[in-house]
Amino acid sequence: MSQKKAIIPAGRHALYEKHGYSAAIQSKDLLFVSGQVGSLEDGSPEMGFEKQVTLAFENLRKTLAAAGCTFDDIIDITTFHTDPESQLDAMMKVKNSIFKETPYPAWTAVGVTWLAGFDFEIKAIARLPS
Repeated sequence: MSQKKAIIPAGRHALYEKHGYSAAIQSKDLLFVSGQVGSLEDGSPEMGFEKQVTLAFENLRKTLAAAGCTFDDIIDITTFHTDPESQLDAMMKVKNSIFKETPYPAWTAVGVTWLAGFDFEIKAIARLPS
C-alpha cells in the first residue's frame, strides 16, 4: 500500500494534470513540494522578475496550505535562477520578507539556463505539523 498522497491546491488541478506531476507529495510527516513558479492561473508567467518571485512564493504558500502547512514548516528550499547575479537582490527581498526569523530553512540556489519561460522557481521540503 502506498504511503504517499498527492497534494494539489484548489484551482490548479488542470495545470498539474496537463504536465503529469503533483504540486506536492506527502509521505508520512514530510511534504515534498515540486518547483513552484510565478505562474498565473492559466499557467502563463507573471511579468516582471520581482512579481514573478512573489507569485512563486504565493503558489508555494497555497501548495503548503493544501497540506496543512505554512512557511514555518519548511526545512529545505532550492531556488533556480536564470540569471543569478542580476536577480539575487530582488529574490532576497522577497525571501527575507517571508523567512524573517531563525532557524531559516536550509537553502540551495542554482543557476540554470532554462525554466520553460520563467526566470525563477522554488521547491521545498516541509514537515507536516503534528
